[in-house]
Amino acid sequence: MRRLTLASAGFLATLSGSAWAADVAADLPMTAPGFDWTGYYAGMQAGYGWGRSDITVDGGSVKPDIDGGFVGGHVAGLWQFDQAVLGAEADLNYASIDGTAEAAPANTFGTDVKWFGSINAKAGYAMDRVLLYGIGGIAFAGIETSQASGTAFARTRTSTGWTLGAGVDYALSNNVVVGAQYRYYDFGKEHFDAQDTFPERDQDVKLQTLGVNFSYKF
Repeated sequence: MRRLTLASAGFLATLSGSAWAADVAADLPMTAPGFDWTGYYAGMQAGYGWGRSDITVDGGSVKPDIDGGFVGGHVAGLWQFDQAVLGAEADLNYASIDGTAEAAPANTFGTDVKWFGSINAKAGYAMDRVLLYGIGGIAFAGIETSQASGTAFARTRTSTGWTLGAGVDYALSNNVVVGAQYRYYDFGKEHFDAQDTFPERDQDVKLQTLGVNFSYKF
């Protein structure tokens, strides 16, 4: 009888311990069922960019509209906690985004974004194979300023600024991800020393892009 009582008490204690362990496990953050976004990624992107350049010369201002295409590559690392996804991403793009404006007849100012890239933080919300996210960080670009007035000159400087954006990714398989992304860039104001008879100028470039991306998850 004593053994039966002890066995019953042990069985009840085991049940109580299992129920307590289940309650604790339920409170711990776990990856949501479905696709796991945790991993390292590499891929390519391409798209279209548009914006405006503000060129200030001797108190006056010329504002060429710029537009064109870009193509590049990116690397990223993501970590998923329940449905929250956090990570970092870096990208670099070759671009042909340019435009001109006339300050006066036969006096044309131009801006040409030759390349641009960024280093970013990324945060999103996962719904199985769909990831909605925001992205932002430090941006940099190689931007040319030019002027044609009888003779011509052009000079390129590396500008640094910031970027913010949002996007959506979809996992086609366990390793292949496709998506679309919008970004806004402010490359700040860059001072250019001109040559010959051309005046010095400050050039302030702001850019928006819309692109598609392909990534491979390792």
